Parts: sequence; structure tokens; C-alpha cells
Amino acid sequence: MPAVFSPIQDRIRDRLRAHRVGLRTRRYTTAAFNPPAVASEATAVTAADGTRLRVHAYGPADGDVVVLVHGWTCCLEYWNPQINAFAGNYRMVAYDLRGHGGSDLGPVPPTPELLADDLAAVLTAVLRPGQRAVLVGHSLGGMTIQAWAARHPERVAEQASAVVLTNTAPGNLIAETTVLPVFNRGLIPLPQGLGRWGLAAQLLFPPIPPVRWAFRRQVMTLASTGDVADFALSIVRSCPATVRGMFGLLLGDLALGRAAENLTVPTTVIAGDRDDLTPPVHSRRLVEMLTRAGSFDAYRVLHTGHLGNVEAYAEFNAELERVLVAAHRGAEATA
Repeated sequence: MPAVFSPIQDRIRDRLRAHRVGLRTRRYTTAAFNPPAVASEATAVTAADGTRLRVHAYGPADGDVVVLVHGWTCCLEYWNPQINAFAGNYRMVAYDLRGHGGSDLGPVPPTPELLADDLAAVLTAVLRPGQRAVLVGHSLGGMTIQAWAARHPERVAEQASAVVLTNTAPGNLIAETTVLPVFNRGLIPLPQGLGRWGLAAQLLFPPIPPVRWAFRRQVMTLASTGDVADFALSIVRSCPATVRGMFGLLLGDLALGRAAENLTVPTTVIAGDRDDLTPPVHSRRLVEMLTRAGSFDAYRVLHTGHLGNVEAYAEFNAELERVLVAAHRGAEATA
């Protein structure tokens, strides 16, 4: 019997895979969300445990490097608004976290340590000896950068010239989230068990009006419409539900402590004032840690939900440009 159904299962898997690729590579009226016009260069990267990671680089091979680390249920195409804006002058490197996009999941459940080692493998693969990159992490990507700094503190000054952490946190997500009505907005805390159950749920996001509305309301804001909402929902829908649930459990138990204090290079923190998934209380906590470490650069609050670099990509790009110019000047000064 398995031999009879195996070809059918293979066809279903192939169609699902093609569907997810189609979601990641859609085209929009808003050019910022389209697949980058510049050619991409794929780099073969294998993580320490043998997991294959999908890594793409855009822009001049000799340009200053920017490494983009996406968040939960996203993929490297999530960064199209930044790649399209900067690939003319910078080497923009983006990769899929394990299990996301075109990267393999790996043989064991994900942990912050695994994600930290994955980032270390990517940096080793894309940086020349002595070269440093500006690291930009959104949500789980920002947590990955913190975990990397804690696990490989000797590499921070060696491989990073600056860091941008956006819509992210050091932990305690369930106790702080305001994504569910009533909970954590006053006297009623969100029970840990209920929070973990919600994060682990293998949710599907069919593109029907009630789901689109709920996604905008809970993840973004109701002001996010048109291409902004369509692009974001397509990116999230491209993630398999099983991966969404598996990494949700990781987020529910995440506790990075003071890992951010190991970021000893200029670090900027960006928050969304209507971010219910990682409310600004988290970013303020990161600012306190970075201030103690002496590496705090700037704190910006955008009028967005959780997907700040998509919802307000022009404002986000302006801040990123400031960071890139300052990092480049710093590199020249120390050369």
C-alpha cells in the first residue's frame, strides 16, 4: 500500500513546495515588495549539524556587507523592501532560518543555540577574512543575533560593525504579549500554558477576508492595506504550519537573559508602538542592556505593528541608511 500512495504524496509535496515558492516570489504594484531586480548569488552554506541553509547575496561583490535575519514564519524575501533599496551600493545577504523558505529543518527541534550556530556559519561563508557586516534582525532574527552574541562573543567585534534589532525581545514573550484580547492589558495575565498552546498551534492562513482582517489587526495594524498587507500575508503563508508550530514552542520558552550585553558594537533598536507580539517594553529592556554594555546607538519607535520594516519601509530604510553610513565611516576611521 505505501508504494501505491508514495507517488501521490510526492506530487502533493511538490505542489505544496511550488505553491510556497509562488507565495514568496509574487509581484506587486509597489516595486519595493517585488523580487529584487538585481541578480542574486546563491551561496552553499551547511550548518554545524549538517543542515543545508538557503543563502542569497545581492549587490556588488566588493560592497560593504549587510546580513539580514528574518523572523518567525518568514523567509529571506521578507527583506525585499531593504534589498531593493540598498543592493545598488551594498552587498545585501539574506538567508532562510532552518525550516523556513528553502532551508532544511534539520534533524532535531530548533533551539537558540542552533540558530546562533547557523548565523555563525553564514557569516563565515559570506565574509572575507577581516571583513565585518552590519547585522539586521527582525523578531526571531533579532533573537538569533542575541543568541549568537552570547554563544560566540569573541566573534562580535570581529565580524560585526553594527547591529539593528527590530521588533524583537530577549524573552518573556508570553508574559508581555498583548496579541490576545484582555490578557496582559491589565489585571489578567496570559497563562503560560495557554500562551504556549497558541504559539505551538499549526495555524493556516487562508486568504479569506476574516483571516486577512485578523492578521492585519493582530500582527500588523488595520492601517496596513493593499500591497503592504498582501505582501506580508503571502510571506507568512509561505511557511509550513508544522514549522510555525515548532518554532512557536521555541519562542514560548525563549529566555536569552542578558545576551544583548554581548553586542559590543553600535546597536540600534527599533520598535513598533502598536506591536502586540513584541510590545515596546521589550525594546526598552534591550536599550537598558545595551546602555550598560556601552554599545547603545539609537532607539526608534515607528508607528507600526510587528512588521515594522514592511509596514513603514521608507522610515525603516532611512534609519538603516543612517546606520550603514555610520558603520562605513567607522570602518574607514579604523582602517
